Amino acid sequence: MSVTAKDVAYIAELARLRFTDDEMGRMTNELNEILLYIEKLNEVETEGVEPLSGIHDLSNFLRDDVTLPSLPEEKVLQNAPERQDRFFKVPKVIG
Repeated sequence: MSVTAKDVAYIAELARLRFTDDEMGRMTNELNEILLYIEKLNEVETEGVEPLSGIHDLSNFLRDDVTLPSLPEEKVLQNAPERQDRFFKVPKVIG
């Protein structure tokens, strides 16, 4: 399968792109080179090769979620520059 200038023009129209004649020729060549490379990859023998989700056999070891008590309000607010009751007071951002 090869890409023609007509194919590139159609794809460009779908993508709302405009190419000069030189760019059209270059895009046609580049798309054909990509297709040749894919054909070459299809020739590789992959029988018996397990599919991978990544290039390493490593797994993420995550810790279990454990509920811990929160800090007391007084301790959390002790370094706040300003506070109002049990909340941080911040400057108004929206006018």
